[in-house]
Amino acid sequence: MNEEYNEETRNLHDQCKKYSFYHVTLTMRDGSSFDGIIEDVDRDRVSVLVGEDVMEGESEHQGDNRQYFDGYGRPRRRFRRFRRRNFPLGSLAALALLPYVTPYPYYPYYPQPYYPYPYY
Repeated sequence: MNEEYNEETRNLHDQCKKYSFYHVTLTMRDGSSFDGIIEDVDRDRVSVLVGEDVMEGESEHQGDNRQYFDGYGRPRRRFRRFRRRNFPLGSLAALALLPYVTPYPYYPYYPQPYYPYPYY
């Protein structure tokens, strides 16, 4: 049992080292999951920059029921802030890279032979 635990922890440690400075999804043994950027990996812990959403002017609208609009009808801006959190390697169940959608392919501009190039 102890050898299985050590091998599993070693595999997670190697995977965390491999994905250092990548945006990943961490799944814990209790079922909770976090997304963040792996910053540092030690023998028994992982330091992750975990993202949290912050709305502009949150302190001003604490008592209001309006969640997305300020007093003038404009939507409040949303920001993403990262905080450093440490997780023990033993509580980590899975690690996966966060999937990103690839952007549209770049189509180069080829001017017609009889038209002059418009960006001179």
